[in-house]
Amino acid sequence: MSLKSQVEALNRSVNPHFRARTVRLSARQGNGVTIPARSQQSPARSQQSSSDSWGSHVIGESPAIRDLISLATQVAVSRSMTVLIVGETGTGKELFARGIHAASARAAEPFVAINCAAIPETLLESELFGHEPGAFTDARALKRGLFEVAGSGTVFLDEVAELPLKLQAKLLRVVEDRRFRRLGGSEERGLDARIVAGTNSSLEAAVSENRFRADLFYRLNVARIELPALRERDGDIPILAHYFVGRHAESEGRPSLRLAQDSVSALERHRWPGNIRELKNVIERAVVVCNGDVIQPHHLSLQRRSYVPLVETPAGGVIRIPAEGKSLQAIIDEAIHTTIGLTGGNLSAAARILGISRPTLTRKLRDDGSTRRTILASS
Repeated sequence: MSLKSQVEALNRSVNPHFRARTVRLSARQGNGVTIPARSQQSPARSQQSSSDSWGSHVIGESPAIRDLISLATQVAVSRSMTVLIVGETGTGKELFARGIHAASARAAEPFVAINCAAIPETLLESELFGHEPGAFTDARALKRGLFEVAGSGTVFLDEVAELPLKLQAKLLRVVEDRRFRRLGGSEERGLDARIVAGTNSSLEAAVSENRFRADLFYRLNVARIELPALRERDGDIPILAHYFVGRHAESEGRPSLRLAQDSVSALERHRWPGNIRELKNVIERAVVVCNGDVIQPHHLSLQRRSYVPLVETPAGGVIRIPAEGKSLQAIIDEAIHTTIGLTGGNLSAAARILGISRPTLTRKLRDDGSTRRTILASS
């Protein structure tokens, strides 16, 4: 069966467990996938429009990002294909969702985003579906939900893994039937908007733990886009850093501000657990605290963040207990030392791995031992 036939069959299918029809798009796989275009624009005009739209949303020249933009543009030309964007916190899931919207025939329609983890369950249903007057206490006036407000645009459901099970069942019906009702209402309304979902956690794991409906997962996981972490985007850290410096320097009325080469090198060595969002915040602070025209490494607030050399590191450590035995304190000491070594001296990362807070780890390092004091002094 051709890909076009698979996609059309998937759109008609009411079987949410038909996994073979999922189009999986990522930087590492899916190259060459062709999605049938339904846009009325000419190919040349559509290609130019897509290029312009991505340039204003996603910045980077790494092969991973270039491949993802190409694949996401193919998804965008589909009229209603559901998209699942997966990536660590701060990798730009909403920006990619906006890019898909802007590159599609829906670009002139609303783009509506909602964070499913940020709104209480009692309010989230009303935000999504709307409500009729008298639907519940204090519902005095009619409220249009986001599915309705979006019209023929795009609805982005961020952190969809946090959606309560009760609402997952209702969302499944919306995705499958493309129809919904306002709270307290009896009239069914059609959904014309595209649904894009985002998550920074594994929906597959959530399904196996019965925290997320399998049928909803299969319906959302039609076109899957996996965003790489910033540390995996070769060459993009300097590009993004210079971009953020220019943007924040302009807003501060300091257009001549620039990054020193040592600062760029320091940024490239950092692991960026908070990804692009963390980089943006570091640069924003550096622009404010730098008194001259050149941002130096000490302006970057990276002194307390450990730089990790750009070399391969072991994936884990081993604690050996000899036949004659080893004291519990010695095992704890070795676990701490090994974990700090694996994280390149990053105490915050080591604390997360050990399942303790950074202050607790710091106290243990200060208890005694010259090795511990040396590690603490260099962190």
